Amino acid sequence: MQQRSLGGTPVSALGLGGMPMSIEGRPDEDRSLRTIHAALDAGVTLIDTADAYHRDADDVGHNELLIAKALAHYGGDSSGVLVATKGGHLRPGDGSWTLNGRPEYLKEAAKASLKRLGGDAIGLYQFHRPDPEVPYEDSVGALKELLDEGVIRLAGISNATVHQIRKANEILGGSLASVQNQFSPAFRSSEDELRYCGENGIAFLPWSPLGGIQKAGGLGEQFTPFQEVADAHGVSPQQVCLAWELALAPTVLPIPGASRPESIQDSARAVELELTDDEIALLSSTD
Repeated sequence: MQQRSLGGTPVSALGLGGMPMSIEGRPDEDRSLRTIHAALDAGVTLIDTADAYHRDADDVGHNELLIAKALAHYGGDSSGVLVATKGGHLRPGDGSWTLNGRPEYLKEAAKASLKRLGGDAIGLYQFHRPDPEVPYEDSVGALKELLDEGVIRLAGISNATVHQIRKANEILGGSLASVQNQFSPAFRSSEDELRYCGENGIAFLPWSPLGGIQKAGGLGEQFTPFQEVADAHGVSPQQVCLAWELALAPTVLPIPGASRPESIQDSARAVELELTDDEIALLSSTD
């Protein structure tokens, strides 16, 4: 699979989002493990997770543990896999989400994530979402301390504005590795952030790149140009969507979620799909 750079680390141009395997409606563990292994077989070397990817109050870190198990039981070489996890966004277990961007909490959360994932350091740790009760500088400062302590190798942020990207990169001494924002045909309000990352060599990881767990299957019906381009190439509209996102900037690394081997296998083929300039322009103008 083609590769791109994330903080100077070569990774596959397309990653795997682990969230669907751990929240409400999640599959059984066997299918989840087969899904992760299918991603690795397809050449995926970037796996996205978070301590908040769980369903019940008592299984915090469910997805991190699942990924660690999948990597440990994989029959091939997984030494080049970069696992990206996040902290600062919590799920009490009732379906709601809460925030905690306090520096002391983020440092504790990162160390707990490291324990679940194993190894001597987290490959990429991202501040999950800004906490309005905590100065942004303080939250990102915790990432700097984690870097300095060797708990994490790379630092990133999520759900950030251009101003916050600039601020975070300044605090991290120019070493901000990634920005993970929502972006898809249905959600384009992060175009400025995507463009800024492309201009400054920062990896941009679109979350829900196909429009979300419930809507990904109907992408071609909701956005007909994607279906038209898919028909012209004899591929799925989901592949077209991911190929379009990859074409927007050399720093874009989509992380489609999957809970079935077939889904990630289809998504992985998007890396080889070449769209024409006219097709990219058409898809970019679709709303």
